[in-house]
Amino acid sequence: MGRQRWVAVAREVADRLAGDAVDREQKGAEPVQEVALLRESGLLPLLIPAERGGHGEDWKTAHAVLAEIAAADGSVGHLLGYHYLHVWRTRLFDRPEVTERLERATAEHGWFWAGVANPRDDALIMTDANGVDGRRHLVRGRKFFATGASVADRLVVSAHEEATGRKVTFVLDAAAPGIRYLGDWDNLGQRLSASGGVDFADVEVAPADILGAQPEPGDPRAQRDSLAALGFQLVLSRVLAAVGRGALATAARYTREVSRAWPASGVERAVDDPHVLAAYGVLRSRLDAADLLVDLAAEAFDAAEAQGPALTAEQRGETGVRISTAKVVTSELATEIGSRVFELTGARATAAKYGLDRFWRNARTLTLHDPAVYKATEVGRHLLTGDLPPLTGYS
Repeated sequence: MGRQRWVAVAREVADRLAGDAVDREQKGAEPVQEVALLRESGLLPLLIPAERGGHGEDWKTAHAVLAEIAAADGSVGHLLGYHYLHVWRTRLFDRPEVTERLERATAEHGWFWAGVANPRDDALIMTDANGVDGRRHLVRGRKFFATGASVADRLVVSAHEEATGRKVTFVLDAAAPGIRYLGDWDNLGQRLSASGGVDFADVEVAPADILGAQPEPGDPRAQRDSLAALGFQLVLSRVLAAVGRGALATAARYTREVSRAWPASGVERAVDDPHVLAAYGVLRSRLDAADLLVDLAAEAFDAAEAQGPALTAEQRGETGVRISTAKVVTSELATEIGSRVFELTGARATAAKYGLDRFWRNARTLTLHDPAVYKATEVGRHLLTGDLPPLTGYS
């Protein structure tokens, strides 16, 4: 179909989302209909190879699609970005037959994927995880945050083996017996991201659905396996930039259609106020620069992934610095734009019916996923000492 066609599809979806974004956000219902819209659009199997029933597109196309969707609805962009990551990350494990099976089924059934793998929340325990003879593997525990899990068809989950402490990653039917979604996501922003907690009560995991264990230090696979953490940072950077762009576009439309010129401005229309024009121009310019920065980070990520098991610590580290740079800029800019748009629209724009505050709330919530100041520290340390970011769940 080609990148341009999928971007056009994404714009159609974005237009539908933007049409009732304020009403949907205020209701705060589970994003069942939003996921259905993504499924109907054909966007879910975007990264799956054509020979497995998908569209065979690359991350560059995925980012172009995400930019459109997240500008209209940050929560839905967040969900779609994480879906792409969870489908993709099954390839990082040495289970090609499992990946092929899952990708074919995803393309055939239109599965939506989510994850239960918060790096700071090591609450899931897997018992009898070393069995290879068909014995049951059971998972128990509670995760406090799991974006999209409650509306997903399939989950990528990480737990720790009770006997060894190793982290094991596996896949599950999201409706498997023993899984209970807590429905407790009631946060400032990203209200439609279905990021509430999940409880596991002796959930059975088939040996065939275990992707693998976290590589030991020194294992050549460790560098490539760690790309998953960078992928999440990159998607969040893209969503943040898109939220900023959505805020600016919404404010600009309001300024054109509703705002009145301030009496002291000396002009008849708000769109002729030189201060308003300059402010929009500066923010638009900085947004364009931020998007280009995320593009460069995405190119570095693609290049690192292409190295496969040959990816070196230096290559992986340089990629991490590039992505951290994008995360720092987009985090600051999205929250700044979400606040400054009120200066450019006026007092009446604070009315609840316009929902202009949702952009700041979404950006502020996303930036708290992990503090951008530690990303800035990674970039600064690399500049001053040459040290590369450590392999963690966030870097």
